[in-house]
Amino acid sequence: MTLRASGLDHELAFSKIIVELRKKHPGHILPDEDLQWVFVNAGGWMGSMCLLHASLTEYVLLFGTAVDTGGHSGRYWADISDTVISGTFRQWKEGTTRSEIYYPGDTIVHQAGEATSVQWSAGTWMVEYGRGFIPSTLAFALADTLFSTQDFVTLFYTLRVYAKGLLLEANAFFSTFGC
Repeated sequence: MTLRASGLDHELAFSKIIVELRKKHPGHILPDEDLQWVFVNAGGWMGSMCLLHASLTEYVLLFGTAVDTGGHSGRYWADISDTVISGTFRQWKEGTTRSEIYYPGDTIVHQAGEATSVQWSAGTWMVEYGRGFIPSTLAFALADTLFSTQDFVTLFYTLRVYAKGLLLEANAFFSTFGC
């Protein structure tokens, strides 16, 4: 699905991806009124995310940046994959001396426990899927917001959209039992 969207204008690609995800996973993708682009400051880099699906064990979001940015990836108890829709992403893995560059259509896999240096060029947009213990990603994702930028509005937006995702999943879960 994301490979077909690679190379398209990112806003058009994201619209197509959201429609496809809603068809494939009804009741698990947040409705349009809950979709919101929220800044993310983490590991020294800054980007923006739009959460589509969230639970305690997985998430799907749109992510990217309109400016050049880079820093530390974080180290999680979750596997994370990103498929590049537009722009370029550079990753330097711990224990190596060379970085790799990823282009539209490429998928980057960040294994649980792994740490890398990351860099996005301006105009890089991607679809991200995380699977594992998702609360372990929140501490990293919110640390710079709490202790550096002190952007409590962004903190509120982030926690609110994650809570909405969790409530949507709880509703989908309990509806399978007829509740």
